[in-house]
Amino acid sequence: MTKKLWQSSLNQKKNSNLFQFEKYISNKFNIKLNNDFKKILDWSIKNSSDFWSSFWDFAKINGIKSNKKIKKSKIFYKNLFLPGSKLNFANNLLAKNNKEKAATFISENGFREERNWQKLNESTNKLVQFLKNKKIKKKDRVAAYMPNTIETVEAFIATSAIGAIWSSCSPDFGVKGVIERFSQINPKILFITDQYFYNGKQINIIDRLPEILKAIPSIKNVVVTNYPGKSYIKYKKKIKKVNLTSWIKLMKINIKDMIYPNFDFEHELAILYSSGTTGKPKCICHRTGGVLIQHKKEHQLHCDIKEGDNVFYFTTCGWMMWNWLISSLASKASIVLFDGSPMFKKDDLLLKIADKEKITLLGVSAKYIDALRKFKPTIKYRYKLNKLKTICSTGSPLSNDGFKYVYQNIKKDVHLSSISGGTDIVSCFVLGNIYQPVYMGEIQNKGLALNVDILNDKGKSIKNSKGELVCKNPFPTMPLKFWNDKNDNKFKDAYFNRFPNTWHHGDFAEIKTTRGFVIHGRSDTTLNPGGVRLGTAEIYSEVEKFKEIKESIVVGQSWDNDIRIVLFIVMNTKFFLTEDLLKKIKAQVRKNASPRHVPSKVIVVKDIPRTKSGKIVELAVKNTIEGNNIKNEEALANPKALEQFKGLKELST
Repeated sequence: MTKKLWQSSLNQKKNSNLFQFEKYISNKFNIKLNNDFKKILDWSIKNSSDFWSSFWDFAKINGIKSNKKIKKSKIFYKNLFLPGSKLNFANNLLAKNNKEKAATFISENGFREERNWQKLNESTNKLVQFLKNKKIKKKDRVAAYMPNTIETVEAFIATSAIGAIWSSCSPDFGVKGVIERFSQINPKILFITDQYFYNGKQINIIDRLPEILKAIPSIKNVVVTNYPGKSYIKYKKKIKKVNLTSWIKLMKINIKDMIYPNFDFEHELAILYSSGTTGKPKCICHRTGGVLIQHKKEHQLHCDIKEGDNVFYFTTCGWMMWNWLISSLASKASIVLFDGSPMFKKDDLLLKIADKEKITLLGVSAKYIDALRKFKPTIKYRYKLNKLKTICSTGSPLSNDGFKYVYQNIKKDVHLSSISGGTDIVSCFVLGNIYQPVYMGEIQNKGLALNVDILNDKGKSIKNSKGELVCKNPFPTMPLKFWNDKNDNKFKDAYFNRFPNTWHHGDFAEIKTTRGFVIHGRSDTTLNPGGVRLGTAEIYSEVEKFKEIKESIVVGQSWDNDIRIVLFIVMNTKFFLTEDLLKKIKAQVRKNASPRHVPSKVIVVKDIPRTKSGKIVELAVKNTIEGNNIKNEEALANPKALEQFKGLKELST
C-alpha cells in the first residue's frame, strides 16, 4: 500500500484558489463537482475549450478575449485556443503599480536588494523607450546573457511589452554554447552582465563579448549591466559597428507611463533551447497567450499562489523554470531571485533564505533535496518556515527517501508538489493539487485540461505498468514552432512520430492506482537487458541511499548481443568501493527494484557529466563508453568529466 504523507485540511481546501474555481465553473455550467479533483479534471479534459475560456475570466487575464473558444484542426498542433484573443504579456506581469515588494534579489554572498512594483513598472518603461529608440520592433529577437537578477526580469518584461522575442542563456554557458544558440535566431540586441559569482569564484563575462559579436553579426546594440552589489568591470575596447550602452545610463532616461499594445494570443513570446546533448540545440518558440494562461493555471489552481505570496525557485536564466517563476508576477505574487551556489558556505543556504524571506512556495530540484539528505540525514532544521505552504521539486524524479526527508526533516505540514514537464512545453504535464493527498514517491495527478496517459509500445493505455508518457489532447503551451524548421519537419519528428496525432513526451512513466504518476527516467535512456525495459530512476533511488555514495549514473552497454547495466558511482570523501559495499549495493537493488536491475559492472569515477541545468546525461556517457562521438559537448556544464569514461578496461570484459 502506498504511504500517505500529507493531506490538506478542510479549511485549506475551502480557502484555496481551486475551491473558488470549482465554485465558479459549477455555477457557470450547472455541474456538481463535490470538491473532487478527479471530477474537475475529467470535466476539464472533456471540455477543454470551455475550461481555457473560463479560466481566462476566472484569472482576470488582462486582454481582449474573443467569443471563439477554439479553432479545431485535424493536425494536433494546429489546434488554436481562444483564436482572435489579444493581450500583452508585460501588462499581465506588471499586475500592480504600488510600493509593495515585487522582486527581491539575493546573491550567494548575502547581498540583497528589493524592487517595488512602482519601480518595476518605471524601469520597464525606460527599457521599452530604449528598445524603441534602437528601432527594435515586433518579432525582433532580444538576447540576454545574464545571471538571475532583477535587471534580467525587467529586460524580459520590456521585450514582451513591444512584441519582440526574448531568448536567454545563463553565464555558466561558455562562449561556444552561447554562439551555438543565439546565432540560430539572429538577435538585434544583446543584454550582458559584466561578471557573476559561483561558490566564491568571480567569473568575468564581459571579456567574452568580442568573440560573441564576431560570430553573431546581427547584434548591433549591447547593453551592459553590472553584477548587483559590485562595481562595473570597465570595458574599454571599442567594437566596430556596435553600440554599447551601460544599464546605469539607460536608467537615466526620463519617461512617463506607457500603454503597451495587445498582440495576438499566438504571438511569439520567447525562444528556449533543448539541452543540445544529442546535437545542435533546437530553438523552441513559445507563444504569448499559451504560456501566460498555462502558467497562471499551474500557479493558481495547482500551487495555490495568491496575491502577496512570496515565490522562490532555484533556477538560472537558461532553464525553463526561470520563465515559470517570473510568470508568477501575473498572480500579483512577489518573486525572490537567487544567484550563485545553493550550498555556498552553508549546506542549507536555500532553507535559510526561505525562512528569512518568508517564502510561501519554495522550488528546488530533486537533486538538491537528495544532497541535503546526504549531508544531513538526521538533522531536523531549526528553520520554522512559518509561511511556507508549498515545496515544488523538479528536474529529475524525487525518490521515496526524498519525499520522507522533506516531511521528517524540513516541514511536517507542507504541500510537497513533485512536478514534471519540460522546456518543450515550458510548463508541466503532471503536478500537484491541494485536494488530493501526497503519496510517497508519486506526483499527485495530471494538469487540468491535459489528457495525459501512459501507453505501451502498441499505443494502448496502461495502468500500474511502465510505458510512454503522452498527451492525447491539444493544449495552449504546445510550441508554436521550432525556429528555422522548414515544413515543421524537426517539430513533427520530436513529438508526433511515435504515436498518431498524440504528443509523445519522451518520459518513461507509470500511473498508479492512486492516479498518481511516477517518472522512471527519459525514454531514450531506459535500459533493455533481455529485452525488458527498465527505468534508471529505480536504480538511483536505491544506490543513493548509501552514505558512502555521493551520486551515480547508470547506462546500458551493448554487450554479447544484449544490454548489460553499468553503474558509475562517485564516492563521498573518506569512503572507498570495497567488496562488502559492492555486495550491499547489488543486494539492495535486487531486493527493492528487481534482479533485472542489478548492475553487471560497478565502476568508481570522480565526476558525472551534467547539463547546465544540473541534469545528468546518461546518453552522453553511453555513447562515450561505446566509442561514439559526442555531438555537442558544449551543452554540458562539465564536459571534461566524459574523459574518464573513455577506454575503460573494466568494460572490455
